[in-house]
Order: sequence, then C-alpha cells, then structure tokens
Amino acid sequence: MISIFFDTGVRRSPPGVIGHAVKAVAAGTAVWTVYAAAFSRADSLTLIMTFLSLMLVLTFVLIGPSANSDRERIPFYDWVLAFLAAITGIYFVSQAEAIAQRITLLDPLSTYDVGFASLILVLTIEAMRRTVGIGLTAIVLVFLAYNLFGDRLGGVFGHGLITYQHFLDITVFTTDGLFGVPLRVAATYAFLFVLFGTTLSYAGGSIFFFNLAAYLTGRSPGGPAKIAVISSGLYGTISGSPTSDVVTTGAVTIPMMKKMGYRATFAGAVEVAASTGGSLLPPVMGAAAFIMSEYTGIDYVDIAFAALIPALLYYIPIYLQVHLRAKRNKLAGVDRSEIPSLGETLREGGLFIVPLVAITWALVEGYTPTYAAVYGVIAVLIVSTVRAKTRLSPKKIYDILAETSLRTVPVAGACAAVALQAAMWTLGITMTGLASKFSALVFLLSGTDLFSSLAIAALLTTLLGMGMPTPSAYILAAVLISPVMRALGVEDLPGHLFLLYFAVMSALTPPVAVAAYAASAIADENPLKIAAQSVKIAIGAFLIPFCFVYNQGLLLQGSVVEIVLTTASTIMGLVMVAVAVEGYWNRHLPALSRISFLASGILFLAAGYLTVAIAVAILILGVLIAKFAGGAQETTAEPEAGE
Repeated sequence: MISIFFDTGVRRSPPGVIGHAVKAVAAGTAVWTVYAAAFSRADSLTLIMTFLSLMLVLTFVLIGPSANSDRERIPFYDWVLAFLAAITGIYFVSQAEAIAQRITLLDPLSTYDVGFASLILVLTIEAMRRTVGIGLTAIVLVFLAYNLFGDRLGGVFGHGLITYQHFLDITVFTTDGLFGVPLRVAATYAFLFVLFGTTLSYAGGSIFFFNLAAYLTGRSPGGPAKIAVISSGLYGTISGSPTSDVVTTGAVTIPMMKKMGYRATFAGAVEVAASTGGSLLPPVMGAAAFIMSEYTGIDYVDIAFAALIPALLYYIPIYLQVHLRAKRNKLAGVDRSEIPSLGETLREGGLFIVPLVAITWALVEGYTPTYAAVYGVIAVLIVSTVRAKTRLSPKKIYDILAETSLRTVPVAGACAAVALQAAMWTLGITMTGLASKFSALVFLLSGTDLFSSLAIAALLTTLLGMGMPTPSAYILAAVLISPVMRALGVEDLPGHLFLLYFAVMSALTPPVAVAAYAASAIADENPLKIAAQSVKIAIGAFLIPFCFVYNQGLLLQGSVVEIVLTTASTIMGLVMVAVAVEGYWNRHLPALSRISFLASGILFLAAGYLTVAIAVAILILGVLIAKFAGGAQETTAEPEAGE
C-alpha cells in the first residue's frame, strides 16, 4: 500500500515520426537552455518561465499519468495538457516585463492573470505528481489548503484571511514562489551539469573512471562506491552545493555503482549522502557557513577549524555502510585479470581528468557553477577529439542534447514542487505566523530540557529547510530558533553549527530532498526512495550535532586529551550505529545483537567515562550474542552438509 506514495508515471518512448519529433523538441530545448543560461542577457524571470513551460510540455508527452500507462502511445488528454502548458508559457513570457515591474499585493491581478496562474498551478501539480509521486504532492496540497482555509481554524493554528488573489500573487507572481530559486537552479547549473555528465558519458569518460576505480579499489568490496564517497565529498567542499555535486560526480559514480551490482536506490543514496556532506567539509563548506560568520560575528576560519572533525566523522558511517553492504551482498571485487593496467587506463582515457580539473579550477577562481559546467562541457568536447574512439560525431551530440533534456524532466518537476513548497513557507512566515508558532512550541513542549529542545530545534530546522537552498534554511533557523538555544545556555559556535548541520541535511531529508531529486534522474529511480535510503546512510549527520553541543572537544575546544578522547569515543559510537543500521558484521546480526550494538553506539556518543564503560559491556554482550547465534546456525547446518 505504501508504494503508492512513491510510484511515479512511466517514461514513454514514442516510436516513429512522433518519437523523432519529440526528440527534436528535447534537443532544441537543450540548445535554448544552454544559450539562455550561459550566454543570453535575458532576465532570469523570462528564462525560468520559458524553461518551466518547455519542461511541462515534455513531461506530459514523455511521462505517463501512472506506472501502468502505455509506454509508447500518447493519449489525447496528454496532448491537451502539453498544449495548455505551451499556451500558458507563452502568456507568462509575454507578460514577464510587466510581472517584474508590478508591486506585489498593490497592483491588482487581471482576469487573465488569475486564469493563467490557476492553470499553471494545476499543470505544475500534475507534473509534480507524475515525476515525484503522490507523497510530496499531498504535502504541497495540505499546505495549499492551510494557506487558503486556515482562517477557519480556531486556536493557535488559525490565521488571518488570505484571499485566492493574494495567494496567487505570492505563489506565482513573485520570485519567492513558483518562478523562484529552485527552478532557476534547474534551468541553469543543474541542467548544465547534467549536460556535462551526459557528454562525459557519451565520450567514454565513465568507462575511464570505472577502470581507474577498479584498478585502485577493484579488489576491495564496494570499491567504486568508496570512490564515490571520497570524490563526492572532496568535490562538494569546493562546490558547496549538494545538487551540483550530485549531478557532477554522480553522473559517473552512480552508473559505476550500478554496474558493480548495487541497486539504483542505494547507489543514488550513497552519492546524495556523500555530496551533501561536502557542504559541511572545510575549507569552503558552502555559502551558509559564510552567512553564519556574518550573523554570529565568529571568524570564518574559526568556524572551518571547529567544523573539521565533525565533517570527517560524518563520512565514517557512510564509508562503513558501503563496505558492509558490499560484504553482505557478496559484491566481490573485480577479478584482477579483468582490470586494465594503470598505464593502459591512463593511455585510453587519462585526458578525461582534464574536464574535472577545468570545473574545479573554475569554481576555485570564483566562476559561477553555470560557467564552471560550461567549461567542463567544452573541455570534454576538446578532449574527446584526441582519440577516434572517443570523438563525438554530430549525431552523438544531437543524442546528448536530447538525452540531457529527458534526464532533466523529473528534476524540473521536483524543483517546481520545491518552489511551490517554498512559496507555502513564505506565506506561512509572513501571513499565518506558522513558523514562529512552531518555534514558540519549543519551550512549551520541552521546557528547559536541553536534549528535548535540541531535538525539536533539529526538527524545526529540517522543516524550515524543505525546498529551500541551504543558506535560506539556515537564515530562517538562525532568526527563529537560535534565540531559544541561546536562552538554554548553548554558545553561538556549537548552537549555530548545530542549526547549519540540519539546514544542510534538509537537502536529503524527505519529502523535499532536492539532492535526491537530482540523483533520481541519473539513477533512474524514485527520488523519495533515494531520499529515505540517504537518511539511513547519512545517519551520522543526525547524531554528530548533538555530540558536539554536549562535548565541544569535537569542535577542537578544550585540552588535547579531551579532544582525543571525545573524538575516539564518537568514532566508536558511529561505527557501532552503522553496524546496527546495516545489521551485518562478518555475518548477519540477530535482532538482539543489533539492539546491543545500537545501544552501545549511543552510549559511546555520550562520551562520558561511565557511559563508555557501560557501552563496552553492552558491546561485548552484542558480540557474544552474534557469535553464539552464528555458532548455532553453523551447528544446525553441519548435518545437512554431510547428508
């Protein structure tokens, strides 16, 4: 039954003339998007409106209304929806200048404005349902209903009247709504990074990186996935954006992991978890860390220095779960005889490192992600001409352009959902007061208990971050929640870093997990399934902030002995939790043993002398239970072997 919340529409492949026409439209969409994003001087509002219209047309043509839809035939009603999407796009683009110049809530909406705004909302919600499933769509509809009808509620959750015209004004006719940041991201560097990954794959770059990963860790269980963890983390600290990291490194690592035998959901989740953590890894850490420095007055160098150990610890459960999953599923390394030598690998494709260097150089030099992606694509095109087998013919380039648009369709649908969710939050904060009411509930629910207050603050920060870029999510949390933490005696450095962690984690937390949506296009898997799995893999990120609030040795505060002991205890705790989550350590662990490992891990994370002693005792108990259960299984199996 629960699968209905995750099911999306089936992707169609129309045959014959219609298929060629749709492919031509997709390729044309790619050409226009690249030009508009990187070279045109057109305003961003026109870009977003045109992009959304084109994506909606492709959505209704290429994505069926259900998982059981015909994979080839396009029904009449989908042609009608595609036509309405095109007409709506033409209207909004023609009115873009007037929309940009109007004064929100003062200039009245015309009858045409209300009609076309209502139409694009309905079309976007239906496209959202087809691309990301009913789960997120239902949440958006609930918030929509609350904004429109919440004035009829009594008590603390009631709010003042919001008319339908007011709702449309904020949701459609401002950059805080549908035509806002999420779709601008999809129409610019997200699209261009998908183009980069597609171009690299067609040129043979994915084969090179697979061979290189196979040589380096091919004989190790889960070798390519471990490369994904490391490379995504390192790239993420430069880009500072989980989404761009996913579409850049994920274009290589996700297919690589799938080829090695990992399921698409797990492969996408590993990439999402590793990429998201890059925003927490010094020296760059993303824009939110610079905002934190400005807001708190703490030097950025001090923030980066304090964040180093927690960021490194974040990757321990991810790396370990990848290893354990590989061992549990018997994903053995590649036979050495099947792995090309290092010299052969570098001769065949070593130049494909150049595009990644070009992107990294562009980001370090301060170029926007959009231009960094353009430089990466240009570098791939140049490198591909060196060898005949990697050279891209005009037909391949045409296929690349069409494929890029097709891969971006679900990303655009997800980003439209995110934009609507952001609009709901904007109304919730400015008109209904819902967010401030949530923050006031912290004291009501937790009183003066620090742990309960931290748990509620983490939940609120994640909720506030739904559909918002990390800097926006952090700003809201800092304004609304940090005063509560300060009143509880939490210092600014650990308190704001705590909020930053959960603002970053909103990028992978369901139901609005933008990084998972980006990965879904590459993994060809439902984004909510990827998001749910990525939370499991990134479990350390939800535990580490509590650890450094209570034990600031993790933030390099205190004596060397305190720092070393706290770090060692936290490492042990994260290892035990990861083992409990996977339920495997050289053998499948029985339920009681997993509970023991989990309890031991939590006590290790507390990092007190008494709790560590109890943790060791419980760990020994868990090991003995696992050994006894394993021995019993072997004893039972012996007679069968002899028969």
